[in-house]
Amino acid sequence: MVTLIMVSILCKYSEQNETGNKPHASPGSNESKKIKQDLYYCDLVQYCLLVLKQDYTRVPGGWTTAAQIAEILSQCCVGLEVKTEREEFYSKLLPSAVDSLLFLGRRLQAQFVRAIKDEKRNEFLHCFRTVTDAICWLCRGHVHLVENVLQNKHFQQLLTTDDAETTTQTLSLLQNILRTNSKALVQITEEALHFLLDELIYKISSTTNPARGNATVKLLLLITESDAQLVITVNARYKGLHTLLSKQWTGRGFDKNLNQLLDLLDTENFSSCDPQRMHQAACLIQASWKGYQTRKRLRQLPKAITTLQRKFRAKREQELQSLKRQREEECLRQQLQLQRQRAMRLFHERQLTLLEIVHAGQIDKHMHEMKEKAALTIQRYWRAFKARSNFHQQKRNLKEYKAAVLIQRAVKKKKAHSLWKPPEPLSDEQRILLQQKVESYIKLHPASAMSEEMSRELHHQAQEKLAHYMLRKRKDWKAKQHREALLAQVHTDVDQLLSAPSLSECTMRDLNVFMSRSVPVVAKAKQSHNTILKYMQWPWWKKLEEDFFKEEVDSVDPTTAELETLFIGGSKV
Repeated sequence: MVTLIMVSILCKYSEQNETGNKPHASPGSNESKKIKQDLYYCDLVQYCLLVLKQDYTRVPGGWTTAAQIAEILSQCCVGLEVKTEREEFYSKLLPSAVDSLLFLGRRLQAQFVRAIKDEKRNEFLHCFRTVTDAICWLCRGHVHLVENVLQNKHFQQLLTTDDAETTTQTLSLLQNILRTNSKALVQITEEALHFLLDELIYKISSTTNPARGNATVKLLLLITESDAQLVITVNARYKGLHTLLSKQWTGRGFDKNLNQLLDLLDTENFSSCDPQRMHQAACLIQASWKGYQTRKRLRQLPKAITTLQRKFRAKREQELQSLKRQREEECLRQQLQLQRQRAMRLFHERQLTLLEIVHAGQIDKHMHEMKEKAALTIQRYWRAFKARSNFHQQKRNLKEYKAAVLIQRAVKKKKAHSLWKPPEPLSDEQRILLQQKVESYIKLHPASAMSEEMSRELHHQAQEKLAHYMLRKRKDWKAKQHREALLAQVHTDVDQLLSAPSLSECTMRDLNVFMSRSVPVVAKAKQSHNTILKYMQWPWWKKLEEDFFKEEVDSVDPTTAELETLFIGGSKV
């Protein structure tokens, strides 16, 4: 809707200027100024700046509408007399308009490169030319904007493209704005100037298209004619440029401009010695390489964004899968715990039901059978565990033995092949001769005699150490006897437990062996027996409560616990 309004305003503006061949034939007319002021103070110009940055793929009219808005914006900004807030208009709105137009041109260039059909390519190329013409028109009306254009990142991206049609149009745009204000080259930053020169040198060295070569030569001529310092900069930075231009572009249809450029480059009288030729070649290679690296980096930016998005999504999907797996494991763990609890509850209920069915006289027999089965199960698992442990220990010992044999074999083999031989043993004659030498040395060098006081002190120390040793030896002997007695008692108790008959075969004499002579222990045993009998007479639903045994266990004091130790063979264990 806004686009249609702006187009209608442009038509009205054209009708008001029918006296001229173009809309800018009478830019100073009062009616045109009035229309531009109305557009500015109604904030339509500011709105166009925002509209230019949107995607026109699905907008009615497509990118043609965007090109028309860009043309309208440039025409409105040229010849506009701002009465209030002039600083904001010249320092903020106009640079923002240049940035929006260049951004639109960059997007049109990308659409043109991606287009496949010739009809679409022609449409995008026409829109791109419209936008570049709008930028030229805006720079003619406000010459200080040329500096903003040359330092704009979107313009630098437009300049680094490899497409023939859009590159030619971009070079034409650069040529037009430099003709408008060539002094802007001195005012821009050194980085922007070097970037511009690098791209121009790269294009003239890498292309064989005469149109692009002619446009590049014209630009270089325009740059070098604008300021003498730029000629020095070009000669110092690109020492092989003169040779390249004379060999590659002579006789290609634009010799006049080429000869003028070569004459300007020759004014500095650079010598052609071999080191300088190598330096010129290095500068040319550097310029080509920098241009290639910049274009490669720009081409890889969409791929890097795609890769980053893919990795981020994969990482997020992995985290979601891990969280889901943890939740499933937790749910499964809870279900297994509930199943175990239910199975245990059912098992206890079945046991209680069976105990209620069994006759009271057979409960002891049933409990005895259950205890025997439990004991056999425990013994079976224990013996299996011991057998596995012994097997692993034997396996480890066998491995260590084989390793020791291998090491000994290697050492003996090394000694057998060693060049060093052990000394031969002494004969009897040599041993007697050596003994005589030792005795003669002792006679010549007798040991110093010890005084009587030193002998007494040494004797006293020896007696103290001997007494201390004998005292410690007696204590160790008593501890050893006590330890052996305890071991004998333990072995005796174990033998009695292992050789004890079953409950069905035991007699009173066998039971007396395990009875305690301590009155407190007997009283506590009777109390525990009565408690168990009382517990066995309860109904099954009351037996599910565990508070009964818990209270019994909590009520036991440390003295009673000591009296409850098992008495075997007249001793406490």
